[in-house]
Formats: sequence, C-alpha cells, structure tokens
Amino acid sequence: MRPLFFLSLLAPAFVLASEEGVNPKATDLFQIGGIPVSNSILTTWILAAVIIIAIRVLVGTPKIVPSKGQALVENMASGLRDALEPIVGKSMIGKVFPTLCGFFVFILLMNWSGLLPGVGTIKYEAGGHWLDAIRPATSDLNTTLALSIISFVAWTYFVLRYAGFKVLIFDLFGNKADKKELSFPMWVMLSFIFLGVGGIEVVSIAFRLISLSFRLYGNVFGGENLIHALGGIAPYVVPAVAGLLEVLVGLIQAFVFTLLSAVYIGLICNHEGGHDDEHAH
Repeated sequence: MRPLFFLSLLAPAFVLASEEGVNPKATDLFQIGGIPVSNSILTTWILAAVIIIAIRVLVGTPKIVPSKGQALVENMASGLRDALEPIVGKSMIGKVFPTLCGFFVFILLMNWSGLLPGVGTIKYEAGGHWLDAIRPATSDLNTTLALSIISFVAWTYFVLRYAGFKVLIFDLFGNKADKKELSFPMWVMLSFIFLGVGGIEVVSIAFRLISLSFRLYGNVFGGENLIHALGGIAPYVVPAVAGLLEVLVGLIQAFVFTLLSAVYIGLICNHEGGHDDEHAH
C-alpha cells in the first residue's frame, strides 16, 4: 500500500469531491498490534484529540469568574442541559448530562467533519484504486452502531441504578389500571393486555440499536454521497450549497440522537418525584 497524498489539505471536501461518492465500507489504513485501524477510526482519534485540546485551551482550570473560553463552554453546556432537563427530570439531569453532552458534542463534530479540509479529499493508492485516507466517522456504520451500543448500555445502567429492576419490570409489564375503578375480571384481562404490550416494548427496546445507528448513518452517509455527486457534476457552487445544508443536518442528527437517548432514560426514570426518588441511591 503506497500512500500518495495528491489532494491539498487546504481544499474543502465539497470542492474536490467526485462522482465516485463515499465507499460504504471503511478502509483499513494500518494495524496496531494486529488490530486494523480504518480511516473512520483515524478521524475519530483526530477529532477526539481536538475536543480534548480545545476544552483544555478554552477552559483550562475552571475559575469562579470565568474566562471568555470558559463562559462560552458553560453557556453551550447550559443551553443543552436546559433542553434535556424536562425530559430526564431534575433529579436525573446531573447524573446523565455528562453522557448526553458527550454524545451531542462528539456526534456533532463527527457529522461536520466531512466538511473539513482534507476529510474525503486526502487519498492513497491501493490495488489500482484511490481510497479515502480520512472519512467522517459517522458515515461508517461501525461507528454509529458502537454509539448505539454505548447509548443502550448507558440506558441500562441509569435505569437499573436509579429506578431499579422492579420499576423497570412494572413499566414494561405491570398493570397500570386502578383496581378500585375496575371489576376484578376486567383488571385481570387488562393484566394480560399489558403483558403483551410489554413484550412488544421489549422488542422495541432491542430495535433501538438498529434505529439509532441506521438513522444517523443513513443521514450522514447520504449527505456525503450527495456532496460528492454534486462535486462531480457541478464543482464549487452547488456542492457548497449542499455543504451548508449538511451543517444543519449534522446539527439536527446529533441533537436527535442525544434527545432520543434522553427520552429512553426519562421514560423510566422521570416520574416527577415517584419511582426515581424512591429508588435512587
């Protein structure tokens, strides 16, 4: 594999895009200890380092009287927290916000990374084909599936830790009808109905792994291919307009993923002083 970086780092992806589009399969660049490192993983590492360095530079050591950088980060975090608090509840927001904020920032930058200079334009030759050396991580289904798995694991932890197993089982299969307002036979009949609904809900919870990952992947991968196709047909102006649209799509998709993760947690844990306070530790 002979790397040939023939496209300029100073050129945005939507300017030098081609009609070939984005390969749905990530390309392995090299190996570390026998483990392959793909171009999407490389992008993830680069942007993760950028996030860490940017926060350290902007915030540094937090101060009571914030600097401009600290104030900027705090205002952005505060806005996101205010949007998520009604969903997960006041008692849960402090516990889940670091995870949800991490989702939003990470996915947002990954979605926007396809518009950065060099991403999708730096290529190398392998087997007579020119392949992307760097690609948006969320245009790789492996990345979006990994994010969905992390979201599912986080949901499981927060629900079991702060609501409890009994609350989870009751939310899924329990009879929510009031015995005082129904006859016993009707209450028993509703119990079977709620049991069946709970089974459907279990299937729905399992399919969150697919819905979360494919929604994010489909939007980002489709947008990348659109920009590449337009770049091959009408360079510069038309792809630039599509790039502006992708800025909005990237923001929406990052918020949707974060919002859905918050909703899943809030459905079980946010009972307005009910089960979550009773079972919290």
